[in-house]
Amino acid sequence: MKRRVVITGAGIVTALGTGMETNRVKMLAGMSAIAEVRAFDSSRYWGKQGGEARDFKEAVFSNIDSRRLDRASHLLIQAAREALEEAGIAEILRNTPVLASLGTTLGGMISGELFHKEVIEKGLGRARISLLDDYLAHRQAINLFRELRLRGDFRIFSNACASGTNAVGQAFRSLQSGEYNIAICGGYDTMSEFVFAGFNSLMAVSPTLCRPFDKNRDGLVLGEGAGILILEELQHALARGAYIIGEVKGYGESSDGYHMTSPDPEGRGAAAAIIMALEDAGFCQVDYINAHGTGTPLNDVMESRAIYIAFGKKAPEIPVSSIKPMIGHLLGAAGAVEAIASLFAIRGKKLPPNINLDFPDPYCPLNIVAVPHCSCNITNVLSNSFGFGGSNASIILGEYI
Repeated sequence: MKRRVVITGAGIVTALGTGMETNRVKMLAGMSAIAEVRAFDSSRYWGKQGGEARDFKEAVFSNIDSRRLDRASHLLIQAAREALEEAGIAEILRNTPVLASLGTTLGGMISGELFHKEVIEKGLGRARISLLDDYLAHRQAINLFRELRLRGDFRIFSNACASGTNAVGQAFRSLQSGEYNIAICGGYDTMSEFVFAGFNSLMAVSPTLCRPFDKNRDGLVLGEGAGILILEELQHALARGAYIIGEVKGYGESSDGYHMTSPDPEGRGAAAAIIMALEDAGFCQVDYINAHGTGTPLNDVMESRAIYIAFGKKAPEIPVSSIKPMIGHLLGAAGAVEAIASLFAIRGKKLPPNINLDFPDPYCPLNIVAVPHCSCNITNVLSNSFGFGGSNASIILGEYI
């Protein structure tokens, strides 16, 4: 018998700010934090804008030397601290094994960029080897365990833009099966010039605004941030008197391998992930879809078709929106942050708007939420993540009843 898995804490950092309350208020109000990128010279690129977490303050840590850490570790640890504080579980974890299930596409890429720059400027023998200490993707998880004095195991998922949802979904599976009772899960990524240049070279970045599902959409905008959830097996949470903020009800994943960067135009792989999540959740009623919604010409049509395959005649009735025009595409953090946005909708009974939608695309015939929408009866939310190479992941979160 599958065990129920609930959510007892969450932490978030995005371009809208640091912390759950700041992000909740601004996301549900439809505020945009997209601006010209300052972390590096973006003036030479086709797309110059992004969602930088400018208000984020890197902290001094207790158990590790924060000066050697990449920005990725700071984002991850900050979001995890907030999630653990909300869950009230920090003391319990000192004696309880925990699973850390984390998604990232870049790891400590900023440190890697600096090392590469120093090799070019100074030569290999003079470049700081210390810059590689927090470069590889598993190092951020090690830093998290060391700083928070955790026991247990960690798993890293680097599966393009599905990484964050994969991490949450696999943590859900581990708790469902009885492997663990507690999981720290989610995703993180930074604003890296290496990746910024790569998306620009693909002509996938908008030179203006991210406009998901608009017929004039011309690309995505990148962002940075972190989203962390604390998952617990239901009886474990109840036994310690935890306040439950939501429940993970279903998870699905697929890989269609249609193309290295382009999605399957028919949306068959994406639909398979959605249907698997629905089946896992007992085909519960979905009241809102937090779309992957990148604002690229190919993705939005594909996702629309996948939704129609999965929901049939009900597809035009379900409210849909993407939060990426507000904070950017957070890559490995996207699915986790969007899961938290789904919780905001469930807890606040209010839908985050799909801003910048002026001319709905007739090839995306969905019920797009273009303005903030209040007083909605939202019990279950489907959150989608679709990545390069045909990596598809969907998760269903619900109100705990």
